[in-house]
Amino acid sequence: MIEQISIYLTSMILGIMLFFSFVIAPVVFTTLDEENARKFIRRIFPFYYNVNLGICLIVLVIFLLLSKFGIDFYLILAITLLFATSNYLLMPLINKYRDEKQDKKFKYSHFMSVIINFIQMIFLVILLI
Repeated sequence: MIEQISIYLTSMILGIMLFFSFVIAPVVFTTLDEENARKFIRRIFPFYYNVNLGICLIVLVIFLLLSKFGIDFYLILAITLLFATSNYLLMPLINKYRDEKQDKKFKYSHFMSVIINFIQMIFLVILLI
């Protein structure tokens, strides 16, 4: 039963990521002007990262309780660490570079966040198959 919960939670993380990437972000940038889109994104991204980070931590605890230390454990650990890194290290840099109009650094750091997000989704799919 508890193992099934970890599968549901893992599916939830992937669903949130897909919905955010392919629905929320495109709609925000096609609906809102640049200033309001920026404000909205800066408010929602920490929530996005922290919700997914929290769910990942629950899955990690379940794996610990089940003494499940195979590849699945290390994949969810990597996903968790990447959410923390993205939220607490990368996002502040992205915002700083955008505010300071350091376009090259902004584009590079934003690209890194997109790559991290994509890697996390791949890891989640691997976990679910």
